Amino acid sequence: MNLKLSLPEVLLLDVNNVTQVIVETIHGSMGILPHRLDGVAALVPGILVYDLGAGGRQYVAIDEGMLVKVDETVLISVHNALAGEALDHLQAALSSMQTQRDTEDRDARVEMARVESGLLRRLVSLHHA
Repeated sequence: MNLKLSLPEVLLLDVNNVTQVIVETIHGSMGILPHRLDGVAALVPGILVYDLGAGGRQYVAIDEGMLVKVDETVLISVHNALAGEALDHLQAALSSMQTQRDTEDRDARVEMARVESGLLRRLVSLHHA
């Protein structure tokens, strides 16, 4: 199989002769072999594993995204990813990515609350004017 992993700004991986891909989806862990039916899956943050046969097993920490399998090609698009061989390092990177995403989500909620309260204040002032 051919595995392509892209981020919004760059193609991170383009690997040929992949014998197996394992990802975490919203429904649990999923393994993909070369003759698996084509399909689409929503990915959750986790460790992407791909085998190169005699070339060994490779790991990539990924953020949420999508996977599309078409014929002999597995296309994965995620917000953020970090490739490496040290699984401990990737687990720490994944934890850091999740913490960063949680912080960004919280900041977005705070900003939305600020905008909503400002809008409500303006509506009330227009109503009383």
